[in-house]
Amino acid sequence: MSLKFQYNKISEMQLGKQLVIREKALPILKNKESALRMEVKKAKDTAREMGDQIAARTAEIQDYMKLWGEFDPKLLQINKVEIKTRKIAGVKIPVLQDLEFKILPYNLFKAPSWFAEGIILLQELSRLQIEREFYIRKMQILEQVRKKTTQKVNLYEKVQIPAFQEAILKIKRYLEDEENLSKAGQKILKTRMDKEEKA
Repeated sequence: MSLKFQYNKISEMQLGKQLVIREKALPILKNKESALRMEVKKAKDTAREMGDQIAARTAEIQDYMKLWGEFDPKLLQINKVEIKTRKIAGVKIPVLQDLEFKILPYNLFKAPSWFAEGIILLQELSRLQIEREFYIRKMQILEQVRKKTTQKVNLYEKVQIPAFQEAILKIKRYLEDEENLSKAGQKILKTRMDKEEKA
């Protein structure tokens, strides 16, 4: 990264301020990144566990798949989905608060006896699927923000902070050289003046 700066005290002070800002922000960004990394892992693990539960429940009913041909899918509907937002490391995440189903009336005498149990099973599977989708979405959002935070950490740590430090060092060396030349010039002038006075 090439910084544009001037070789003077004002430029040195401005670069110093920018450096301090980045040095103070770096640990905060690193903490945010690690918190996001942990949350992404938790969401991923939870989504995987829910996927395993869904697969297990689906495998349990595999033997009865022929019976599901009789089932009317319109009997069970999602009535209400309540979503709230929660902040994790400064990132807003949708969270499933409540899920309400509506069971349409059906004739208990004409319907097969397993319909009531089937409705409960469908509710359970639907709830798991929807919750799993929320965890997957949470994971995606947090992963995207984590990547941006990692990029910013790397930018500060590997590019900007070293560039500011190098620029400040160059300015200091230039100003020191200028001051040494000025002192040397003054000594030479004083020596000449002393010689002229003696002569």
